[in-house]
Amino acid sequence: MSPGTVLRWHRRLVAKKWTYPNRSGRPRVDETVVALIKRMARENTGWGYRPIQGELLKLGHRTSASTVRRVLKRLRIPPSPTRDSDTSWRRFLRAQATSMLACDFFHVDCVVTLKRVYVFFVMEVGTRYVHILGTTTNPDGPWTTQQARNFLMELDGRASEFRFLVRDRAGQFVTSFDSVLADAGIDVVKIPPRCPRANSYAERFVGTVRRELTDRLLIINERHPRSVLSRYVSHYNQRRPHRARHHFPPRPDRPTGDPGCRSVRRQQYSAA
Repeated sequence: MSPGTVLRWHRRLVAKKWTYPNRSGRPRVDETVVALIKRMARENTGWGYRPIQGELLKLGHRTSASTVRRVLKRLRIPPSPTRDSDTSWRRFLRAQATSMLACDFFHVDCVVTLKRVYVFFVMEVGTRYVHILGTTTNPDGPWTTQQARNFLMELDGRASEFRFLVRDRAGQFVTSFDSVLADAGIDVVKIPPRCPRANSYAERFVGTVRRELTDRLLIINERHPRSVLSRYVSHYNQRRPHRARHHFPPRPDRPTGDPGCRSVRRQQYSAA
């Protein structure tokens, strides 16, 4: 046995004694905690790392503020000052929905004369209740302003419930139109140019009324749209289920049916 062999055995014994477990850094953050951090940051834009850490602690998840920061960085969610300054249209519309109105025009063409009739409507965004303000072949500024006055008279004492009206930048909306609403305490919010999605609630109603009514009828004359729209809007406001309202109408005109009732009666309605 050579001295080198003895030294080699000694080195092996020392290496076995001081061998540490193979670690790959910090333990991985549980996916449940990651989902909670993401949801808290998205729904509470003013919460920084430590408020989120404290809320997690109340739920029984012990994490550090640096872990919250690392998770948000991985998810590409900015810190609270940057998150809080995000005034996107989607956030604005959701936050102000209960006190907001949306208005717009849509048109129908008469079957024989091909004359174009414009329909002006306003929607109460919080309830999805729709007001048809009028129909005309010449929607100029004075006509639109008069419809705004009529609408405020129709609201009566409820005008104080609304703070904003969202509209596009069409030429029909003149300064006098905005002034009438401002006198009632309603601020007019103009959507960005060429961004109809910013007035999404009104655009959705236009698509609905086209699919369910105007695309299925031939409009005979200028008075015909008033008649059919009156009946349709009555159905839309009182009977038609709305997904945004958990399949309830904006203002139902009758109580919900009893689930135990076995007798169902059908009543047919015609828009013509």
